[in-house]
Amino acid sequence: MKISFSQQRGAALITVLLLLLIMTLLGLASLRSGILEERMSGNLRDRGVGFQTAEGALRQAETVIQTTARPYTGASGLYPTPLNSTPDRWNDPAINWAQAEDLLGLSTLVRAQYIVEEMGTAPSWPGCETFRPRDPSCITARFRITSRSQAPGRAQVILQSNYALPTP
Repeated sequence: MKISFSQQRGAALITVLLLLLIMTLLGLASLRSGILEERMSGNLRDRGVGFQTAEGALRQAETVIQTTARPYTGASGLYPTPLNSTPDRWNDPAINWAQAEDLLGLSTLVRAQYIVEEMGTAPSWPGCETFRPRDPSCITARFRITSRSQAPGRAQVILQSNYALPTP
């Protein structure tokens, strides 16, 4: 049986158009997924670089603590023991952060800064202050180091550590 053109209703055209629409939607979904994955990997890289530069700033601050005479004055990111009424220094916009050296060669991308707070003295190990005679290395100076790094328009990484001055 032969069908003439006048008897056809366009079912093939509608079927092809529906398949084309489905393929377009699948293509757009995979494109959005790819863009999302690229953003996630970029954020992961930014966080990794930020963490490395902030950790480098922590290590530089430890070196500064060992080589700088106390008491600290607030210059170059070094501060005395905070008072109870003092807000967290790392969150205070008036704080003078010290610029860390660029160890990774990323000075144009990521900048790292740090502050050091002297926290007084504390025992080096539990119960050492109860021994008589007291070991000279028992009580050591303690510091709180806060570092931050941020690339312009990117995520900010903030690290904080406690540091005990090594005994001679």
